[in-house]
Amino acid sequence: MNAPWHQKLGWRAEALAWDGYEALFRSMGIDRGSDAGASLMRRLGPMTPVHRVARINMERVFPQASKPEIDRLLSRMWDNFGRFVGENPNMSAVVPPKHRERIEVRGAQHIQDLTRQGKPYVLISGHFANWEMLGPPMIEMGLNCRVTYRHANNPLIDERILAGRAEYGMKVLTAKGGVGAKELLKCLSKGTAVALMNDQKMNDGIAVPFFGHDAMTAPGPARMAMRAGLEIIPVVARRLEGATFRVTFYDPIEQSTLPDKTEALRETVTNISRWVEDRILEAPEQWFWVHRRWDKSIYRKGAGSTSSTNAGSI
Repeated sequence: MNAPWHQKLGWRAEALAWDGYEALFRSMGIDRGSDAGASLMRRLGPMTPVHRVARINMERVFPQASKPEIDRLLSRMWDNFGRFVGENPNMSAVVPPKHRERIEVRGAQHIQDLTRQGKPYVLISGHFANWEMLGPPMIEMGLNCRVTYRHANNPLIDERILAGRAEYGMKVLTAKGGVGAKELLKCLSKGTAVALMNDQKMNDGIAVPFFGHDAMTAPGPARMAMRAGLEIIPVVARRLEGATFRVTFYDPIEQSTLPDKTEALRETVTNISRWVEDRILEAPEQWFWVHRRWDKSIYRKGAGSTSSTNAGSI
C-alpha cells in the first residue's frame, strides 16, 4: 500500500472498527443481528447527512405524499438498511445449500437454460433489500457469471469484504472502472456472463428519464449486450420478513431496434431505468434512497424539490 503513514494509520483504525462491527453482529447470528441492525439504524440513520438526500429523492418521486408519510418511509428504509448491516457479517448462514431455508428463487428457468447452452448474458440489478442475497442462489445454480463490485476506499476493509464474499462462494469478482470494463468484455467473448448494478448515478453516463427527470445513467450494461447481441436479464432481491428473501429473475429487457446506434442505446438504457422504477414502486422502503441520483443542484440547501411526472404512491 503506497500511501502516507497517517493514511495507513487511519486505514488500520477503520479496519479495527470494522472487525469489531463484524464480531459483534456475528455473535448474534443472522436473525438477532438483523433485528439489532434495524433497531440501531432507525435511530442513527436520521442523524446522518444522507438522510436529507433520501428525503429529497422521496419527495421528488412521491410529490403527493405528506411529511408524515415520507417520515414513515424513511424510517422503513433505515430499518431495511439496518437489517442489511446486521445480516452481512452472518452470510455463513446462507452458504449454499443452507440458503434454501431463507431465500426462495423465482423465474430462474430461462437463465438456467442459457447457462446449460453455454450462452452468456448481461445480468442487471439494483440496491434493493439485501442485494448480497443474490449471490447464494446464483452460486448454487452454477451460473457462469462474473460479478462487478466497487472497491472500498480503505484497502484493508476491501480485503475483508472480498474475503467475506468468498466465504459463501462469491469468488469471481471484477472491479468497476476502465480496466474492469475491458475484463468484462473479454469474459463475454469467452462465453462468461457478467452481472452489474445499474441503479446509481454515473457522471459520465447518458441522460435518460428516471421518474420523469433526466438522470445520468451507466450505459455499460446495455452497450455490452447490444454490441454482442446478448440478452439483458434483470434480477431483484426482495425482503419477505426479517432475514428471509425472494430472488426473482425477470424477462429480458427489451432492446431498441432503432437504426441510429446512439438513440438505440439511449432507448435501451431508458427501458432498464423503467424496470428499476417499477421495482422501486413495488417496495419503496427496500430501495437504498441515499444515492444522489439526479443533478447535484437539487441537493443543495434551499433548493426546492420538483415533482415527478412519473410518480407513484407510497
